[in-house]
Amino acid sequence: MRVLIVYAHPNPSSFNHAMLDYCRNGLLAGGHEVRVKDLYAEDFDPVLRASDLAVLQTGTIPEKIAREQQDLLWADGLVFIYPLWWFDRPAILKGWFDHVLTNGTAFEYSQEGVKGLLKHQRALVLITAGGTEDYFRQTDAEHLIYRPVTDGTLAFCGIKDVRHSIYYNVPALSAEARTDILEDIAKMGREFAC
Repeated sequence: MRVLIVYAHPNPSSFNHAMLDYCRNGLLAGGHEVRVKDLYAEDFDPVLRASDLAVLQTGTIPEKIAREQQDLLWADGLVFIYPLWWFDRPAILKGWFDHVLTNGTAFEYSQEGVKGLLKHQRALVLITAGGTEDYFRQTDAEHLIYRPVTDGTLAFCGIKDVRHSIYYNVPALSAEARTDILEDIAKMGREFAC
């Protein structure tokens, strides 16, 4: 498969970056072709400006959006790696979705309602959280971590096989626990098409 990894963490020394490395290496070991979009390293501008939206509404795709959509449409599979910030993805990733998943490319409106247009075989969402799993379960907030991306974005746009993994309490994890997570992520990469 051709897999696009969209990565959103500003610190190149972070655990999220280690997750990116292990995921990419696992995908490559599984025989997949991989492209990485490191939104912070690329200095991606997440603000969808009124002028861009006005152009989009005429049916024309602005050049900066067209470039991003080429990467999206090149892929058969998608991986998103990011930290949970205020029960959501970082703003830079939300802005990437706003730019790239446009009407006519990712979805369309019809008399029957919204129809997802993305034909990707699979999407995988990998999220780190600072809180404990017990905290998110006891506050009935666990679904708030992943559903905005898995259901509200990717499935809405037509991707039928959307999986997620949440890694809790990351700041307090032991080196051994972090290694176990990274090995699990590499395995997910190797087995991505299974």
